[in-house]
Amino acid sequence: PRSPSPQRPAGAPCRASMQGTAFIPSFLVIWSSAAFILSYVIAVLSGHVDPLVPYISDTGTNPPESGVFGFMISIAAFLGAVTMYAKYKILEKQNELSHFMSPLSNVASLIIGLTGCIGMGIVATFQELAVPIVHDIGALVTFVFGVLYIVFQSALSYKSAPVWNSLNRCHVRMAIASVSFVALVPMIICAVLVSMTKLIWNPDEKDYAIHLTSAICEWIVAFGFICFFLTYIKDFQEVTLTVSTEIHDDFR
Repeated sequence: PRSPSPQRPAGAPCRASMQGTAFIPSFLVIWSSAAFILSYVIAVLSGHVDPLVPYISDTGTNPPESGVFGFMISIAAFLGAVTMYAKYKILEKQNELSHFMSPLSNVASLIIGLTGCIGMGIVATFQELAVPIVHDIGALVTFVFGVLYIVFQSALSYKSAPVWNSLNRCHVRMAIASVSFVALVPMIICAVLVSMTKLIWNPDEKDYAIHLTSAICEWIVAFGFICFFLTYIKDFQEVTLTVSTEIHDDFR
């Protein structure tokens, strides 16, 4: 006989209508994708970068694409922080009902994710050729802490399964996190090995192959983040987040 499926504890949130708060990760995915693609298209049409896999930051170095890149990436960083905090609150509530993890794990994951968002804000504010050291530090923080966040969240997904997550969703998240982690290593190593910083490359130039490898890996990691947040939509469909306002007696 088949064993009964695990049941969610009493008081577990029910599916609401885009349903619940699914608009939060949905908006993040759409906005971030548009930021990368729009900056790339403008930069290529303006002749500022090579069409064949430039660094993401290269597509936001010169005007007019630099304004678009800075504006849209700054908002993407904010949306990422909002999504991560909302996910933190969801896990906190789920853990109160079924106790599948240490609360410190949830807090650590949030801190790691928010650190990545701060790095993303630095990338948007300090452009690649204007303040290269600050920009590179921001990019490193974004990618390293971003990958750590999705790896951490993948592990927490397995802990919450099968009550709060299906195993298939857990496998998808871990696959995305694994590919992003594998791409992160050559991305960083090759970026360090490149001996020059330029926007237009000739295939015959020294370090071109290393540059191309690093850039390809960078795009893989970036869209790995987007695909990972796409898997959040199902989680957010089943919850409703509310804001509570209280007026203290001292201010009446």
